[in-house]
Amino acid sequence: MTITVRILNPDDAAVLDRVAEDVFDGPVNARWAAEFLGDPRHHLAVAVEGEQVVGFASGVHYLHPDEPPELWVNEVGVSPAQRNRGVGRRLLAALFERARGVGCVQAWVGTERANALARRLYAATGGVEEPEDFVIVTFSLNAGGEGTSQ
Repeated sequence: MTITVRILNPDDAAVLDRVAEDVFDGPVNARWAAEFLGDPRHHLAVAVEGEQVVGFASGVHYLHPDEPPELWVNEVGVSPAQRNRGVGRRLLAALFERARGVGCVQAWVGTERANALARRLYAATGGVEEPEDFVIVTFSLNAGGEGTSQ
């Protein structure tokens, strides 16, 4: 069966009702999906086989007062049955095309050094690893919780 890759629009939320297992980290939340798709700076490329989503790549383009727009690639997920078949590369290509269309001059993604599958995908799509590692710091924003870093 043929896999089609496309960017979802705000009125495409129902596409996310039929997602293969192990594509997203958890079940799709309809409210958050609608909010994501309704935000013009959020972009979601999906790979669809038949009527089922078998892969996705999400990103956010952002602005800063002293830099041109960039795309942050948040996540790429592909069904285990579709891995190593070029689906991830096609998803990123669609996401990058959208980013160029909204004026982004660069895209970037972070991943764990041990995530060999992701690193191979990013290299295959032209990504260049920075020589310096970076540290991720998280803050709890829960009401009543302390704003601690990990």
